[in-house]
Amino acid sequence: MKERAVLVLEDGTTYHGYAFGHRGKNVGEVVFNTAQTGYQEILTDPSYNGQIVVMTYPHQGNYGVNVFDMESNRPWVRGFVAREFSKYTASPRAQQSLEEFMRETGVIGLEGIDTRALVRKIREGGVMKGVIAHASHFGSPDYRFTLEDLAALREEARKWTDIDGRDMTPEVSTPLPYQFPTFKGQRRVVVMDFGIKHAQMRYMAELGFELIVVPGKTSPAQIMALEPHGLFVSNGPGDPSMPRYAHETLWKLMGLLPTFGICLGHQLLGLAAGGRTFKLKFGHRGANHPVKNLLTGKIEITSQNHGYAVDPDSLKDFKPTHINLNDGTLEGMAHLRYPVFSVQYHPEACPGPHDSIYLFHRFLEEVDAFNGLTGTPVEKQRVGGLGI
Repeated sequence: MKERAVLVLEDGTTYHGYAFGHRGKNVGEVVFNTAQTGYQEILTDPSYNGQIVVMTYPHQGNYGVNVFDMESNRPWVRGFVAREFSKYTASPRAQQSLEEFMRETGVIGLEGIDTRALVRKIREGGVMKGVIAHASHFGSPDYRFTLEDLAALREEARKWTDIDGRDMTPEVSTPLPYQFPTFKGQRRVVVMDFGIKHAQMRYMAELGFELIVVPGKTSPAQIMALEPHGLFVSNGPGDPSMPRYAHETLWKLMGLLPTFGICLGHQLLGLAAGGRTFKLKFGHRGANHPVKNLLTGKIEITSQNHGYAVDPDSLKDFKPTHINLNDGTLEGMAHLRYPVFSVQYHPEACPGPHDSIYLFHRFLEEVDAFNGLTGTPVEKQRVGGLGI
């Protein structure tokens, strides 16, 4: 007999289903992801810290979990929801099932609900807070939730501190600097870690970068003391307007180093240059978002995970380079004078397509050109730090 479970939103809407993964109760911001695969990368992406993720694709877990697909050292989601989870695996790469992984790492799951109705509610009303509760948390697996239980869960969701207005990067950033395992190269890049994914560092290491990863609160003087050839600003969770120390650091470093920012890093660069950010109604999360490159006219299918966007009208020193074809929001920008550029999406594509992987090569070219290192010369016809 399956254990009962519920998801209760802050407005009182309740979805009855069944427990999966670790047993218990947890609260967070309820968001949805449209990717068909990549659940392990989603679970272990630090940008999902504080969020309950609902998968729109109905079946999850059939290819299991393995250590090579981890994007950090542990899962960060506060809950995981799908129409149906597979208890069995059908991949030779699998080292354990999804349920075993979720039980061992404390991820609370919910299945058996109408995820289409839940996603439609979020799209129409915007993201909202919610709480997943398993029956065993109240005493037994066959416990039936009472109206008083549901009212208490709704109140718990309502009182949970909203992500908007919170700096959540210290929860996921490295506490101490470290060197990412790679061969020592001639291109040393400092990585500001606000919740970085392993795939970003793996790809840069393959290109020959020597990566020194530092906490997000590292000062400009400490960064420059490492004698880097470039600066990489990572993705991460929370409200980008809150880590003001990062805005100040990036403003002071602007123009001193070739700089590449991804997702939260893109937002922080915009704020450092005097721009504004705003929260999207339900965010962009998935592996199928169309983005237009304004410099080439080409369309890229991208992997995305963000709830905020940069207001392009607030930018004076940056030129838009990419836009989202679904809603017209800014997806990329380049500084008009300095070799500084960023994108809102995830070119490392874990999970997702590899249409945008060229951006890492572009960063390599900018680092080489700025420092006079050997490598492919940067094209002369370019907009600021991004000529393609």
